[in-house]
Amino acid sequence: MKDTKALTLDDVKRIAAAAEAAAIANGWSVSIAICDAGGHALWLQRMDGAPLMSAAVAPEKARTCVLTGKPSKAFEDMVNNGRYAALAMPVVPLEGGEPIVVDGMIIGAVGVSGVKAGEDASVAQAGVAALNG
Repeated sequence: MKDTKALTLDDVKRIAAAAEAAAIANGWSVSIAICDAGGHALWLQRMDGAPLMSAAVAPEKARTCVLTGKPSKAFEDMVNNGRYAALAMPVVPLEGGEPIVVDGMIIGAVGVSGVKAGEDASVAQAGVAALNG
């Protein structure tokens, strides 16, 4: 049997605060979603001015990461490189989802939506770094 780590509410709040701070520092209005290792929602926040659709997309970006073990950008790259079969997968092929890895295991993910893809990813990465840093 394996021993596994799990996100606590304090962890989730720390991740969300760091992601929000990164977005604010850049003047970006985004939605931030955090899920556990099963892809279940632990946090969703839509900042003032964030696009309405971002609140639906951010959780799916996070879920994509825990289902696949990869940042959601991997699937955007697949599609952009002509691997259109990836569109049939139960994932969101959009950059902005980052897995949370502890001791080599994915224990959750952060998904961000609302600005350019790379900007979404940088906000998600700031959240992950707050836990792992």
